[in-house]
Amino acid sequence: MTKKDYYEVLGVSRDSSKDEIKKAYRKAAFQHHPDKNPNNKGAEEKFKEISEAYAVLHDDGKRQIYDQFGHAGLQGSGFRGFSGFEDIFSSDIFTDIHDIFDSFFGVSPRHRTSKSADLRYDLRISLKEAFTGAAKEITVSKNETCPHCKGEGSQPGTSAKTCPECHGKGETTFQQGFIGIIIRRTCPRCGGEGTIITTPCHNCRGRRRVRKSKKITFNIPKGVDTGARIKIKGEGEGAIKGGQSGDLYVFIHVEEDHFFQRKDDDIIINVPISMATACLGGKIEIPTLDGKTNMQIPPGTQNAETLRLKGKGMPNPRSHINGDQYVRLFVEIPVNLTKEQKILMQEFAELETDKNVPHKKRFFDKLLENL
Repeated sequence: MTKKDYYEVLGVSRDSSKDEIKKAYRKAAFQHHPDKNPNNKGAEEKFKEISEAYAVLHDDGKRQIYDQFGHAGLQGSGFRGFSGFEDIFSSDIFTDIHDIFDSFFGVSPRHRTSKSADLRYDLRISLKEAFTGAAKEITVSKNETCPHCKGEGSQPGTSAKTCPECHGKGETTFQQGFIGIIIRRTCPRCGGEGTIITTPCHNCRGRRRVRKSKKITFNIPKGVDTGARIKIKGEGEGAIKGGQSGDLYVFIHVEEDHFFQRKDDDIIINVPISMATACLGGKIEIPTLDGKTNMQIPPGTQNAETLRLKGKGMPNPRSHINGDQYVRLFVEIPVNLTKEQKILMQEFAELETDKNVPHKKRFFDKLLENL
């Protein structure tokens, strides 16, 4: 069977650049790849044809022979074309094909610079620390880049060798099924790295990292709440083989306070007051997260009444504006009265009128209406 002209197969002119040839191949390969055309023998044959054309035209030496002598010249150079997918993926265009289909199907490129694992640290802080912000020092046990081999794993002065199983590709391929679907798997020999350490580093024994405890200092911003996450760049697992170190994420847990309750940016506190203060009013001292402050209690304050201290709540981490503090007042009924106190209370009771207890009067008036 007479082979088609390779330029015609890819739909490019004879003076096309290598980038134009690669672009044309990408488009055609994506269109005819068997993974996108299951049970389509025509697509399978077309994919072999365009891959063979690309194998010649992307190679300067083969292209020059082809331009001068055609298909006959290539046969004389030992190039016989591709009879199946195993020929394609064992050829010297494997890298280009691999990278092309990585971009089509969302697979990461081989041997990209990798980032090591991130770490998590859970930190408990007090509500007071969340209010003021704080400088914290924590100790993290982690794998750090081996200082002896710089994360390469090999003893300095030596180098890793190409994996004999995957030939440096980091993965193995095989054809599955009648339609020739290509399956790619991480190389079991080198774990996808493409190289094997033959002379391990004396310090890390080829593991590229060493276990160490490290003290890390960082600042907690004002107003953080439980669930807040602080990222400390580069303090995760150490980098290997020229990659990037991971990051450390500190998760904040704000402990409950004995006196203050938090609701978003607001603070709530329950404060007992005497019956005399509730009746007559007056100034009382109120604790806040920012110290003590005075609050004016109006005369006739009722039990569980709530007053507001503006701007005495938690600072918002984004707006830096403080919330408010709400003071719930609980009127404390006197106990263990002295004889004199009992006499005074009796006199007060005899002087009490409906005007002094309007809620009580309204309650009983409504009760009588509904009987």
